[in-house]
Amino acid sequence: MKKRNIMPGIIDLYLRAPLYLSLLWLPILFLAFFLELKFMLILLFCAIVYLSFAVSLYRSRKTRLMSALLDFSLRANENKARLFEEMPTAYCIVGENGELLWENKAFHKILQRDEKVERNIFNIFPNMQKEMLKEKEAVLELHSSFMERKYCIDLIRLEALEDEGTETLRGLSEEEDLVAVYLRDETEEVELQQKLDEERVVLGLAYIDNYEDVMEQIEEVRRSLLMALIDRKINRYISSSNGVIKKIEKDKYFFLLKQAALEKMMEDRFSILEEVKEVDMGNELAVTLSLGVGYGAGDYSQNYEYARTAMDMALGRGGDQAIVKNPEKLNFYGGKSQSTERVTRVKARVKAQAFQELVESKDRVLIMGHRNADMDCLGSSVGVYRMVTAMDKRAYIVQNNVTSTILPLKERFLNNSDYPEDMFIDGETAKGLVDSTTMLVVVDCDRPSIIDEPELLNMVKTKVVFDHHRQSSETIQGAVLSYCEPYASSASELIAEMMQYIQDGVKARPLEADCMYGGVVIDTREFTNQTGVRTFEVAAYLRRCGADITRIRKVFREDFSDYQAKADAIGRADIYRDFYAISTLGKKGEDSPTVLCAKAANELLNIRGIKASVVMTKVEDTVFISARSIDEMNVQVLMEKLGGGGHRTVAGAQMQGMEVEECIKKVKEAIDEMIIEGEVA
Repeated sequence: MKKRNIMPGIIDLYLRAPLYLSLLWLPILFLAFFLELKFMLILLFCAIVYLSFAVSLYRSRKTRLMSALLDFSLRANENKARLFEEMPTAYCIVGENGELLWENKAFHKILQRDEKVERNIFNIFPNMQKEMLKEKEAVLELHSSFMERKYCIDLIRLEALEDEGTETLRGLSEEEDLVAVYLRDETEEVELQQKLDEERVVLGLAYIDNYEDVMEQIEEVRRSLLMALIDRKINRYISSSNGVIKKIEKDKYFFLLKQAALEKMMEDRFSILEEVKEVDMGNELAVTLSLGVGYGAGDYSQNYEYARTAMDMALGRGGDQAIVKNPEKLNFYGGKSQSTERVTRVKARVKAQAFQELVESKDRVLIMGHRNADMDCLGSSVGVYRMVTAMDKRAYIVQNNVTSTILPLKERFLNNSDYPEDMFIDGETAKGLVDSTTMLVVVDCDRPSIIDEPELLNMVKTKVVFDHHRQSSETIQGAVLSYCEPYASSASELIAEMMQYIQDGVKARPLEADCMYGGVVIDTREFTNQTGVRTFEVAAYLRRCGADITRIRKVFREDFSDYQAKADAIGRADIYRDFYAISTLGKKGEDSPTVLCAKAANELLNIRGIKASVVMTKVEDTVFISARSIDEMNVQVLMEKLGGGGHRTVAGAQMQGMEVEECIKKVKEAIDEMIIEGEVA
């Protein structure tokens, strides 16, 4: 090892020798100072000239000398020198600043394609960083391009080479590291991979969302013509991309196409969604279409499963949209239309009977909603509690934190002899009750990350989900029964319908009816939003059960401090792009600032011209965002861009580790993105 360090020391001494010799001028100048001042000035001038020359020589000749020594070291062994020089792989040696010290013929041939390029590796491959040459790893791989050719670049520190022939290369200067650069032309390989990806088969499903409703609106003689026009549009859209489509049912289609065609469809955001709506044969209700597409899997069967999953999610989100799924992510397109309410209650009856069979096979049921439970979460939980107890089974409502909004109603259960003391339990107590005879019912939520006690999902095998929000990419997996209807105004509405089909009909007690009625009132903003015929039928049922509007109104009254905080948030609102109100909650409420955000967002919608409102507040290290709209913007899509979700007109998000100012900036960027993509009416 000592021999390997001799050469760098000699070279470095040779380069620095003129600098060291300049120190001899100091005693000469000292003696001249005492002999004659004029003579000293002449010697001082000569010393400065000498020192400038020595520094210039060191800087200008260092790289050239190192390059010459590299060449000499390679030619010391003629066979190895010829191997490096003639090998077809492009190879060069660079210094830590990127300067080319030596290259073989293959590398020199590549450089000749652009004679103007400077002899520095960073000018040849701009995406290569200086830090890469100083990486401690022995080998570093990089992909780049030069003169329309693509290269795979291997950076190897010469310290990693153990060959004796590279002994001199391991440090021509003790202060500078050298890196060997190997280039492999992968242009053809990349092009072939791209062509292979474009030729891969994509599987898709297309469903007409509202087939039955549309057919009922038009005369029988026009129905066949309407379907013919719809079939023609769908077939033309797929055929124009060289795809194959097959009608498998009266309102369902299966199609195949190439991935390159899918990418074009994604670029135009699936224009077929809007084209189908233009079909008019006297039908007042526009025809809407849902698409589920799967690709990127290793076999066709898995792609088909992706397509089915995407279709289920599209229907669960209200239809009128396309969802593309691959192994890595989901892409959403469309979803502008309001979900169509189903007049028939067949589905509610079927779900109720299935739920009854599940409950009868278990000993106890745990009922759980989302964190920071609101009135709808409490109302739907109480409704499920009544159904389970009506079947003589034990039920428990799992709640860890109670907001001030639901506290007055919850206290009426706690201090009531008609209800057991353990009607409400915390998450830790619930974990102790879990066994093979336990069932978990999740209400008003379908996202594992925001439920009150996430660990219960993994502990309980039998899970049931009742929700009215549009589904997102994050859903509860493994549910044996799922009843998620985005057309419903609230989860309380779904539960109230099911109660009428359990056994011979379950009648809610007045206190329970108050909670469920309150959930409907809050989520519909007093019957002004997402309200259909079935919503009013549920309200009538709850009134018959004893729901008292006066009692509920008293519960909804706000504290004076909360009212001031809400008014302050409205007053500080910023109108972005003339149509979007964005505000923050400055004065936080005593217990539930997130609820105040929602109330302030609702109030901002009453301003003329506002398409959507967003209000946010920070609690500990999390920023809570509430978004509301009437019908001109899908705030669910807006919140999904921020990692949240919800309903078409009511949505929210939670952003951890961020400041409110950063969140405001991201909200504005998301709004701009939706405007560019045409997602705003």
